[in-house]
Amino acid sequence: MTGSARARAVWTGGVASAAVLGALAGAHALRRVGASVWWPANSDDLRDEDFLLLDRDRPDTVLADDGVKLAVRSCGSENAPVTAIFVHGFCNSMESFHFQRRDLEKLWGPRVRLVFYDQRGHGRSDAPGPGSCTVAQLGRDLLAVIDQLAPAGPLLLVGHSMGGMAVLAGVARATEPVAARVRAAALLSTAAADVTATGVGQLLRSPALDGVRLAAHVAPALVQMGRTTTRQLLRPFLHVSSFHGEVSPTLSRFTTSMIDRVPVDTMVAFARAVELHDERAALPRLAPLPGLVLGGAHDLVIPFGSSRALAQALPNADLVRVTDAAHMVHLQYPDVVNGALDRLAVRARLVGESEGAVARG
Repeated sequence: MTGSARARAVWTGGVASAAVLGALAGAHALRRVGASVWWPANSDDLRDEDFLLLDRDRPDTVLADDGVKLAVRSCGSENAPVTAIFVHGFCNSMESFHFQRRDLEKLWGPRVRLVFYDQRGHGRSDAPGPGSCTVAQLGRDLLAVIDQLAPAGPLLLVGHSMGGMAVLAGVARATEPVAARVRAAALLSTAAADVTATGVGQLLRSPALDGVRLAAHVAPALVQMGRTTTRQLLRPFLHVSSFHGEVSPTLSRFTTSMIDRVPVDTMVAFARAVELHDERAALPRLAPLPGLVLGGAHDLVIPFGSSRALAQALPNADLVRVTDAAHMVHLQYPDVVNGALDRLAVRARLVGESEGAVARG
């Protein structure tokens, strides 16, 4: 590419970036999709919440099949009879499962080991190489986590948003022995395909985003700088996409900080991956198993209709609609989500009904 062509690409990408970010952050766009959020909250019940809990868990590293290092945290014995693996969503990190880590350890006790990891390009994990930001690769990453940290015993897989897509991709590509160890799957705020058909996912099909992708490839530092300057514009959109109604300001800041830490080239590459993803091939493998499909009634990213369509393909899955939730349902309504995960674990006979009885109270 010549210098003048490169300059035009960067300029085009910069203009496209501004156009896309403006479309996402503008009040008109929020009104158009029917968003409702209250600023500020009347109180902050999470002001003293210890969001560093996962930082103190046992660290580990998993090597993906292409050499990318994935950061892992886990709690519970490596010899626990059951392993639950949590896979986070787009532009999040393993900390998005903070309340699941906090509460499910107490609920399930020593029988279940909890494993969390940062997907490639997110959190503490390595940046991915060119061309490796695909949902299929995320599925292989999950299989690497299973192979290296949970090589035996029953598995409970929990995925949120893009993490749910990774769960589907992993199940579809698992060998028969590994697939047989998956006893249950929970798919939160996710879809098997057609993410860009509804909701704000339609913005992924914007021609302007192609300019952002090109600029991220040609001059990522410039695009990253531009993203920093537009952060104040992005925050209202990110908030309204994550939550519905009144929410703790501390929780809102915690969620936004996760998104802010994701490099722009990772964001752009995985936006393309989500646009193209189709993991319906996994559904026949999951159909006989106990499952959970859960979504928020006000989710603008993965509208609840996608959850309903997913549940129709999984006849043994409970479909849970959280009336007042948006996309980050597991953060805003952890008691509802944790209760649903607990019921799933009991149905799958991964824990007994008497286990955690005191905690269930």
